[in-house]
Amino acid sequence: MTATSERTGTIVLGENQYGKAEVRLMKVDRDQPRHRITELSVTSQLRGDFTEAHTVGDQGRVVPTDTQKNTVFAFAKDGISSPEEFAIRLSEHFTSSFDWVAGGRWEVKEYTWEHIPSSLTNNVTDGEHDHAFVKGGTETRTALVQRYGDEVFVLAGLEDLRVLKSTGSEFHGFPKDRFTTLQETTDRILATSVTARWRYTTTDIDFNVVYDDVRRVLLESFADLHSLALQQTLFHMGKAALEAHPEIAEIRFSMPNLHHFLVDFTPFGMENPNEVFYIADRPYGKIEAEVRREGVAAEPRAWNTVPGFC
Repeated sequence: MTATSERTGTIVLGENQYGKAEVRLMKVDRDQPRHRITELSVTSQLRGDFTEAHTVGDQGRVVPTDTQKNTVFAFAKDGISSPEEFAIRLSEHFTSSFDWVAGGRWEVKEYTWEHIPSSLTNNVTDGEHDHAFVKGGTETRTALVQRYGDEVFVLAGLEDLRVLKSTGSEFHGFPKDRFTTLQETTDRILATSVTARWRYTTTDIDFNVVYDDVRRVLLESFADLHSLALQQTLFHMGKAALEAHPEIAEIRFSMPNLHHFLVDFTPFGMENPNEVFYIADRPYGKIEAEVRREGVAAEPRAWNTVPGFC
């Protein structure tokens, strides 16, 4: 018997691209008392002659994805006039700096931040805080009713209210041991996503009006306090809400510390005076507490089945 074999065609590499995905950064323009912040997620992917990297593992033409990430940060320091302009600058840099990079794909997402409206006066211009921001379109209003016969308990709240201060926040004086690497700071970005629930002592109120005002108070108090810790900010926000609304017995918060770390530009011979930050999503600090009105009886039935603090 004569053995036969099936002839196959030559195997070659098809279309390909590579790069660094979702480089998250915050650029703070602080040359004026009224700060401007820009949050971006940037993906850089290069196209060109990378055949030998795939077929034989030769990295001679592979611009590291880490280099692409660093380039994104460094270019952000020079300013971001628009996502489109920023992507074009990146494309021009990579295609002009490396002969074998013929093109690529640069995607930039910009997230909307608005100055927090404020009726207060400290660091406020035209009714808006100069360096405190709320992220547009993120929060969800919540309501929970528990009923036991004729007794009704109402919990109102909100989730994912993203707020940020570009200055006016410190963190120092904490204990240190041999595992401590965190540096003390007197000027940092303070950012969190507020989840809060509060219990009403009556149902004879306009829930929409009160909700809107509690949200206003939470935002104003977050913006106004020069914060020494997120714990201090949390208590200040809860205290302000209770003082403004006697119909609220207690308010519970869950507030992650959304870390923004200063990019180290020293390897590139550049300075970074609190302008460009990379945004870390995990791990994060998580601050939770109840702020309550002294003398008002606790009502655990209202909070039955409510997980955690919120």
